[in-house]
Amino acid sequence: MTNRKMRILIGKPGLDGHNRGAKIIAKELCGQGYEVIYTGLRNSPEQIVSAAIQEAVDLIGLSILSGAHLRICRKIMDLLDQNGATDIPVIVGGIIPDDDVTKLKEMGISEVFGPGTSLSTIVEAIGNTLAAENAGRAPLKR
Repeated sequence: MTNRKMRILIGKPGLDGHNRGAKIIAKELCGQGYEVIYTGLRNSPEQIVSAAIQEAVDLIGLSILSGAHLRICRKIMDLLDQNGATDIPVIVGGIIPDDDVTKLKEMGISEVFGPGTSLSTIVEAIGNTLAAENAGRAPLKR
């Protein structure tokens, strides 16, 4: 087992200025033993993907409350593809209509969380996503 902790980038793309949920998730993940990189507010998809690649993250978590989730997620997934980083799973949380969850999963988003999702559910889903992505690779520790 390697000594490297799993690294998760939490990003707030777009013009949305509400980051309380992202900070709560980041703090909980740190408490669970993950290394978290929080990029702050108002990041472009390019900034998020660049940071994810530079930081060699194992997962990208996005918090989107602006209603632009389809456009933003499509751009992020396209940028990951263009940069040969499609092995980095992406999860999304925020105000997302039920009809859009299927669309997000079809474009490659691993998990989608709406308002009121418990921290334990999110942390468990992240762990499961990372385990699935890392199957067959050298195990990482939290």
